[in-house]
Amino acid sequence: MSLKCKDLLGLKDLSQDEIEYILDTAKTMKHILMSNNKKTPHLQGKSIVTLFYENSTRTRLSFELASKYMGASSANISASSSSVAKGETLIDTAHTIDRMGTDVIIMRHPMSGAPALMAKNVKSSVINAGDGMNEHPTQALLDMFTIKEKKGNMNGLKVAIIGDIYHSRVARSNIWGMTKLGAEVCVAGPTTLLPPYLERTGVKVFNTVQEALIDADVVIGLRIQLERQKKGLFPTIREYSRFFGLDERRFKLAKENALLLHPGPVNRGVELTTSVIDGDHSLIDEQVTNGVAVRMALLYLLTRRGGAVEAIN
Repeated sequence: MSLKCKDLLGLKDLSQDEIEYILDTAKTMKHILMSNNKKTPHLQGKSIVTLFYENSTRTRLSFELASKYMGASSANISASSSSVAKGETLIDTAHTIDRMGTDVIIMRHPMSGAPALMAKNVKSSVINAGDGMNEHPTQALLDMFTIKEKKGNMNGLKVAIIGDIYHSRVARSNIWGMTKLGAEVCVAGPTTLLPPYLERTGVKVFNTVQEALIDADVVIGLRIQLERQKKGLFPTIREYSRFFGLDERRFKLAKENALLLHPGPVNRGVELTTSVIDGDHSLIDEQVTNGVAVRMALLYLLTRRGGAVEAIN
């Protein structure tokens, strides 16, 4: 099997088999990542460019390390220090990067649909590293990979996603991906932070954290995205934390062996208390490691699209 799509723009359009294939490939990549010799030749002769119009630590660095560990030539561009600051359009920027022989462009942009627009105008593969309030597919893939490592399978698991659902591209990608793998997804947050018609995606919607947490196998906390909120959608941070923050007392409503995930960065004391973040159920640090493995897998598969994928030693 190989990925037939040129780009990874979201999980909405990926099949269950394609998602499973990426996650299976990431298992092998994690073995490489955890070995004493991380250097492999699998992307030798390939060129990778990261183009970020928004700030990032985990996503950007993990893609850069993934490309370097696999032997690719890599470069990164920040919009603030590029010709974008001089008024260059997105499509002109895309053409410029594409004409330099780039194989994969990894893009983060504040506008939903920007990576899809770029993908239509370049021969390079485009990976969506987060676009506006649309999707963040690689974060969802690493979340699913982390869960499957611990639980073996996602089918039948109850996953509770708590927080700012409305602004979260992570939540959207996880909803698309996890429901395709057979999970029961529940969401909870302030009514003002829940998108309308969310039930149509197959999730259960709750207005209280307690209802969503009952018997959950996995709990995913989300950051309050104040930078995307143009108006006050809840009274105060303190009140949000009081009614919707995850503390040890609330977390006990989930199953005894429940897993805790968070895409980061975490606002300590707001969406999660420190005791929960650093507790025995937390896989937040492991998610960071798995993010590199998943992105290694994607770079490998997209640079071999339409052809046979050789065995990875």
